[in-house]
Amino acid sequence: MELRQLGRSDIQVTSICLGTMTWGQQNTEAEAHEQLDYAIDRGINFIDTAEMYPVPADPITQGRTEEYIGTWIKARGRRDDFILASKITGHSAMIWGRDNARETRHTRVQIDEAVEKSLRRLQTDYLDLYQLHWPDRQIPGFGFHSYRDYDAADMEPLEDILESLQRHVEKGNIRHIGVSNEYPWGVMKFLAIADARGWPRMVSNQCVYSLVSRRHDYSSAEIAMREQVGLLAYSPLAQGYLTGKYEGGKLPEGSRKALFNQFLGRYEGPGGLEAIEDCNETARALGLTPTQFALKFVETREFVTSNIIGATSMEQLKENIDAHEITWTKDMERQAARIQKEHRSPCP
Repeated sequence: MELRQLGRSDIQVTSICLGTMTWGQQNTEAEAHEQLDYAIDRGINFIDTAEMYPVPADPITQGRTEEYIGTWIKARGRRDDFILASKITGHSAMIWGRDNARETRHTRVQIDEAVEKSLRRLQTDYLDLYQLHWPDRQIPGFGFHSYRDYDAADMEPLEDILESLQRHVEKGNIRHIGVSNEYPWGVMKFLAIADARGWPRMVSNQCVYSLVSRRHDYSSAEIAMREQVGLLAYSPLAQGYLTGKYEGGKLPEGSRKALFNQFLGRYEGPGGLEAIEDCNETARALGLTPTQFALKFVETREFVTSNIIGATSMEQLKENIDAHEITWTKDMERQAARIQKEHRSPCP
């Protein structure tokens, strides 16, 4: 299992990260514990979660994923064996996790509340990485094709957000900080403030990335390389589309498309399904499964710190981990480049 530096920190994380967003909705507590045991035993040392998980967000299930991880930590006593990351919800109307708020924001009060609640649910006294799940400002953050401006007055100042996080780093209950679904402007502003004030730098940016979602190449890859704000890639399998399980109109029982079809819309727009079909057929022509081609592609990008995999069954989890063990070849790279040239990242 390859180890990679997390930003400019002293932490090394595995090139595969265990994602957890289905735990508490599609997966039981026992299944979550089984996945954790298996992943750690396979050498994965990086686990990613969030206060709002499981997805889809719901006031009844909110926080349940962290609770499952917390009971596992308490039962196993292996806290120092892995790197644990969580996230604070961005600007939204999902106020279920707050005691008294009209919307979720990255204010000092809400950051304090979110951190303390996550620590209690996770049954730990520190987080290795704490991420802003999406920005406080109202940008179109998920699945958009064109930019539209927002009211810049209606945003928490980035200096205040960073100062609030700095206080928790000083207290010792956060080791490092990162962003998620963040634009290049936000990343660079946070870095400039941190460098000027001597505050912690963002060490990572968690964004969607796959064979059919390659906007990061255009916008943030250079930042990742020059500023060491590595990509934590989520949805590397395009929520199952790049496994081939939806080919021919198939709709497997219990799949995310069958349960929560609204979340897969970014892959079903103009050109998306055609690009996905090309990816899967190309994988087989190379002697690979679609899963192997998709996951190894992401892991081999030089700006990727870790590839976040998620599974709802042990069979899927084993397949996802095993997929990274193949050797990436020049032929595979040429085909990935051809797919990008012909389809131009159709899934935002």
